[in-house]
Order: sequence, then structure tokens, then C-alpha cells
Amino acid sequence: MSVRTLFLAWQDKGPSRTWYPIGRLDADVEGPSYRFRYVGGAKRAVRESRFSPLANFPSMDRDYRSSELFSLFKNRVMWPSRPDFKDYLQSLALTESATPVDMLEVSGGNRVTDSYEVFPRLLRDADGNFACRFFLHGGKYVNEAAQERLGCLQDGEQLYVAVELTNPLGELGLQIQTVNYHMIGWAPRYLAPDLVEIKAPGALEVKVVRVNPMPAPSSQRVLIELRGKWSEHEPMSGEDYQPLVGDP
Repeated sequence: MSVRTLFLAWQDKGPSRTWYPIGRLDADVEGPSYRFRYVGGAKRAVRESRFSPLANFPSMDRDYRSSELFSLFKNRVMWPSRPDFKDYLQSLALTESATPVDMLEVSGGNRVTDSYEVFPRLLRDADGNFACRFFLHGGKYVNEAAQERLGCLQDGEQLYVAVELTNPLGELGLQIQTVNYHMIGWAPRYLAPDLVEIKAPGALEVKVVRVNPMPAPSSQRVLIELRGKWSEHEPMSGEDYQPLVGDP
């Protein structure tokens, strides 16, 4: 059985604007079998930001299982009946064999109607290598020069990551920069705590996978691939990511 893990994050819409990992989805698409559990970040969100359990999953102490993908996740991807489905897959750099889990891993499942985001669990192989893809965050907030540079990005173009220590929200940030030092946006916030553990020079590679033309929304314009290597660090292993309900 090949189980893939996605995390669900929630943003506090109050003054803090803090993001918390709140749930974990373990998906065996071939089964099919799906499992949802709350994680430690949900408890922290309750303490710090008055987070309330989701209507789909009302109890934080329950182990939810289903033979179908839960509607909370299913409603965050486009389905094949849509006439623009092929364009959607192309924007994610996926083939027609892609599953909803594949789509969620890349798209993030963002919706303008709520404050949730989906992201994949980072996994390292036996040698410490890992890879992930994500859409550039915050491109619409950079300055005019950077906006112009964004418009000139090419598929396959090399980029760089820089640690941002002056984020106004007090969170660790990761800027995405071009080779000529234009800061064009940010990596997703969930990557920051683990990526700063990469110590070896040159152990992190970033490139543009695809630039989606208009009318693609700004949140899905630039698809990025990041590859790196940890010597010993185990990603996404902190208390925030631990399920509140364990295995029997």
C-alpha cells in the first residue's frame, strides 16, 4: 500500500494572521482508503487563535476514515467534467492520469471563500534528498520592478531562496529571488522551518517549472520546483504535525 500524506493548514484572520497545520490526510488512492486526523497544530490554534473544529470533522479526538476522498478536499480540485479541465492540469504541469491528491499537492487547494490551504508532507529519501513543487506566493505584493521581472520569467529558469528575518508578521520567511536579485515573491510558509535546516552550500536548487499566462489567477501564475538535501534533519516531525489520534 502506497500512502501519501497531505496536511491541512488554517489561517487566523485576526491581527496575528498566523497559519497553523491543523489536520493530516493519509490517502491510499489505489485502495481506495482515506484517513483524516487532527494534529498538534490544531490544539495550538485553539489556544492562541480560538480555532473551532471543522463542520466535516467536529471532534478532534476522532479517527475519520472513508473509501472516498472527503468532501472538504474533493471540493478543492477541478473535476474532469469541466470543459477547462485539460487547461487546469496543464497549469499544474500534470498529465491526464493525475489524481485529486496529485492536484492538491501542487495547487494547495486554495479557495477565496475560506482560510485553508493543503500542502504535501516533505519526505527525504535514504540519502536525505527531497523535492517539492508549489506556486509562488505573494507575487502581487512585490514592487514594480519585480512585477516586470515576473513577467519575463521563463520555464526552466534558475531561482534562489533567501531567508527573510524582517517579516512584519514575525514569522520566518523565505524569499524567492532571480539570479539578478529581484525578489519576486515567497515560498510557502510551511517550508521555512525545515529549509533553514539545510546547512551545506549549494544543497538547495530552485527553478521555474511553468509560467501560466493570463487569465490564470496571480496565485497560480508561477509554478516552482525546489530540490534539496538534509544530512540528518527529519522534516515536518515537530509537535504541530503529530496526529492527536494514534494508530491502534
